[in-house]
Amino acid sequence: MIGIISFVGFTALVAIISYFATRNTNENSSEGYFLGGRSLTAGVIAGSLLLTNLSTEQLIGLNGNAFSEGILVMAWETLAAIAMVVTALFLLPRYLKSGLTTIPQFLADRFDVSTKTLTSFLFLTGYMVVLLPTILYTGSLAISGMFDIPEILNVTKSTALWICIWGIGVIGSIYAIFGGLKAVAVSDTINAIGLLIGGILIPILGLLAIGDGSVFDGLSLLTEKASEKFNAVGTKTDSIPIATIFTGMMLVQLFYWGTNQQIIQRALAAKNLKEGQKGLLLGSFIKILGPLIVVIPGIIAYYMHANGMLEVSAPDEAYGELVRKVLPTELIGFFAAVIFGAILSSFNSVLNSAVTLFGVDIYKQHISKNASERTVVKNGKLFGIILALAAMFIAPFLENLSSIFEYLQRVNGIYSIPILTIIVVGFTTKRVPAIAAKIGLLSGSILYIVSEFYVRPNLVSNALNEAKELGITSPERLQEIEVDAYPHFLHIMAILFVINVIIMLIIGRLKPRSESYVQTYTKQVEIVPWPYAKKVGLLIIGLVIFTFYYFKQ
Repeated sequence: MIGIISFVGFTALVAIISYFATRNTNENSSEGYFLGGRSLTAGVIAGSLLLTNLSTEQLIGLNGNAFSEGILVMAWETLAAIAMVVTALFLLPRYLKSGLTTIPQFLADRFDVSTKTLTSFLFLTGYMVVLLPTILYTGSLAISGMFDIPEILNVTKSTALWICIWGIGVIGSIYAIFGGLKAVAVSDTINAIGLLIGGILIPILGLLAIGDGSVFDGLSLLTEKASEKFNAVGTKTDSIPIATIFTGMMLVQLFYWGTNQQIIQRALAAKNLKEGQKGLLLGSFIKILGPLIVVIPGIIAYYMHANGMLEVSAPDEAYGELVRKVLPTELIGFFAAVIFGAILSSFNSVLNSAVTLFGVDIYKQHISKNASERTVVKNGKLFGIILALAAMFIAPFLENLSSIFEYLQRVNGIYSIPILTIIVVGFTTKRVPAIAAKIGLLSGSILYIVSEFYVRPNLVSNALNEAKELGITSPERLQEIEVDAYPHFLHIMAILFVINVIIMLIIGRLKPRSESYVQTYTKQVEIVPWPYAKKVGLLIIGLVIFTFYYFKQ
């Protein structure tokens, strides 16, 4: 009962603070609703970025991977810091110079309107089919497990899953659709503080349990008895071979932190370039500490499970079991509220971005060009409701997937690499034409789908069948054969990125634009850079390199 009271109390407190912080924002205009009136400061940007990213996909998925493979999965967190530095120093000044509300707006200016529309469509499809359902599903698993919803309501696990999905979906939709970006960002910042406190508390309590009351003894035992889990250099049979860090992994990070609408929208809403750069760099520094929350608990759970201190039946259950084991009962409600806030943050951030893309790039552009600002916002909200309902219906069907985190990363490649390709080429060239961008989008998506969902399964299946015919039955050997049958999906992303860039450059040489592209300064915000941005960025990159060096074996 105490847990439920603290859960409801903290959740209500966040909602009340968000309401009073945003009640004077004019949300009948596109800029007020979609960008919070371009008023976000560094702290709000950093907090919103981190909580938009950090949710149950990471808490459950990455800790589950760490339970199985160890600290090498920290690459998903620490390499993000480098991508955020690149975004702060290279991309954000260009975005703010054009006064963008959405990333596809740049593509309309650089290429043409149909390129913008096609990109927005890819974003929205990915949000509806992949990202929103994944957030709802993993979030529902966490909430249902923490409060034991099947037991409380006397229902099956599947029914409890549906109940939690719809509960999260409805509340998240209210924040995103009726509150606008500023309400999302303010609630994100409050929840980010709680998540950092609660997230760091879990590994500390876990180490106390291992070390019989001493954090340092627990850490010593963990690194000594589970030393194999502290190698950041992945082999070819691991989920992140070391070579992928220099190929597709960095491209995925650059897309996510530099071009993905749900993330970069926070920086686009900065009051000026200085605040935007400081927010991104602050967030990147904190991101280096991310493994403390989304990797170390998984390793602690592995140690406790191996030594009979914790029962874990599947890797993705590791984090939830650890929380129930080490967190005092009176704090369960508070931590569940923080987790709930993280779930809502990711869900409503994606949904708000989808509403923005539809309202600005599709409704205003193609459906009603003369629509008033109020009408654009209204119809964007209506689309958001439809999208949320679709995601709520799709989410329960993810229950049968073996690895939700890997599924998310693999499927995202369908639209992430093609979009990143045309944005990079758009900023770094002046004469590549619009037809090249459209071909790059289509060829990138089609080639990735063929590669990952047709060629890979067939080649892997043939290789395994041949191995079995030769009498090879060792799981380790079969895994090696499977890996050797086709390149890692992150390598495939890098290969396709290079191919798409070459295709676009060839088209640009054969059929260039009649005039070179020149970016204009809209003067919507001040674009004077933060004087220390480059020095801080280099320091952060150095810390990332040192982290990998420290954990190599």
